[in-house]
Amino acid sequence: MEIDKAINECDDRRLKTKYNNAIYVIKRALALYPVQEVALSFNGGKDSTVLLHLLRAGCFLHKAEENNSGGDAADGGKTFPIRTIYFESPSAFPEINSFTYEAASIYNIQMDIIRLDFKSGLEALLKANPIRAIFLGVRIGDPTAVGQEQFSPSSPGWPPFMRMNPILDWSYRYTSIGSIHDTVPNALLCTRNSDSNEEKFKPAYLLADGRLERAGRAKKNSSAVCGKSSSISNGLKMENLNSGSMLTASIITVGDEILFGTVEDKLGSMLCKKLHSIGWAVSRVTVTRNDIDSVAEEVERRKSTDDMVFLFGGIGPLHSDVTVAGVAKAFGVRMAPDEEFEEHLRHLIGEKCSGDKNEMALLPEGITELLHHEQLPVPLIKCHNVIVLTATNVVELDWQWDCLIELAKSNGILELMDPFVSKCFATTLSDVEVAQPLSKLCAQFPDLYIGGYRKSREGPLIITFEGKDLSRIEAASRSLCEKFHPGAFSEIK
Repeated sequence: MEIDKAINECDDRRLKTKYNNAIYVIKRALALYPVQEVALSFNGGKDSTVLLHLLRAGCFLHKAEENNSGGDAADGGKTFPIRTIYFESPSAFPEINSFTYEAASIYNIQMDIIRLDFKSGLEALLKANPIRAIFLGVRIGDPTAVGQEQFSPSSPGWPPFMRMNPILDWSYRYTSIGSIHDTVPNALLCTRNSDSNEEKFKPAYLLADGRLERAGRAKKNSSAVCGKSSSISNGLKMENLNSGSMLTASIITVGDEILFGTVEDKLGSMLCKKLHSIGWAVSRVTVTRNDIDSVAEEVERRKSTDDMVFLFGGIGPLHSDVTVAGVAKAFGVRMAPDEEFEEHLRHLIGEKCSGDKNEMALLPEGITELLHHEQLPVPLIKCHNVIVLTATNVVELDWQWDCLIELAKSNGILELMDPFVSKCFATTLSDVEVAQPLSKLCAQFPDLYIGGYRKSREGPLIITFEGKDLSRIEAASRSLCEKFHPGAFSEIK
């Protein structure tokens, strides 16, 4: 069998591992179910095409083992023995149909053509044939993959059969094709001719991030392909961001060393300033224990109340570094291997990054977006409205933040708004003298953040006014000063 021979002779260790794992699943399935009770769902797409060739190899090897022929099946694997189902749809691209029928002819595939929707077609097929298990080209990251294993019973309400997913943990960078009604050229593959300004698109396999394979799906409010569209970023709906309401963020620091007092958290306050500089209000800064449940509980609370959650600390190879696992638990998904992320880690730390046991390359299944920037050796991790930063000091945070802002300007992962402005005043008045006027001022100006603090008990009281409207800040500060004698407050530049 040419596929098995080519894989075994190649030098790609990870491909061999993935191939061997997939073949094991296929051979296990064929040992559990008679071939007459097994089917392949084939749609002519990249995933089912990969699965078709793996099944050809798996069937050949399984038959060879049964015959004790040392690898030589009777027909050399030329006949494909598994019943193949093709759901022909009028909304499919003609090229897909042509490719499918051509593949059936080349590989001697006997296809059942079904012209019903997937559920109705399965019901009719399973009623007429004793099919108990179906091979599917489902991969981690697919919308239907969440919660599935390599062997998973069909969902409630569907005809009963076993879903078999040999390529569940595979990944490859190809843009995805949907129907003729919802597919547009993937803007991430767009290039422009500098002279003619003509739009051209690179081949599908040149997509940099496999998670964005469905970026070429039309949205109801989409506009230009190469220009800035109004599509939905991962977890943050851009069309709702200009409604005039204040966007809020929370900051979660993970680390027992901070709670023990061993280390001072300087990143939280720095991140507050940076968020204020792009017009975001910080609702809460939290330090949590370095365990999965603590991280998950805090992320669960904040992700539903704030527009964005920033998380840092606890990132690394140790079992105690559980930040990303906590995020996965908060969203109710499992941790799964990510080949693309592992590639970045491998470039960073070389062969010390184990392909089979590298826990740093496990990411939340189906919800992770990698934020690539040429200045970042490893991309940042975004799970819906949670961004995981890997900075360990203020220099690294400053660097990562600059990269994040550049990405926000190009692809809208973070809304950039007018920054907060502030005025600070110092006074020698006592807390008691200032307390009541400040309380009334807070009620009078609810759109402003008004606070007071002292750097030392003997030092001056500092009154702060923060908000988006400088005229409102000036009005509030003027109102406060008018309640006291001239010179009671002096503005701090």
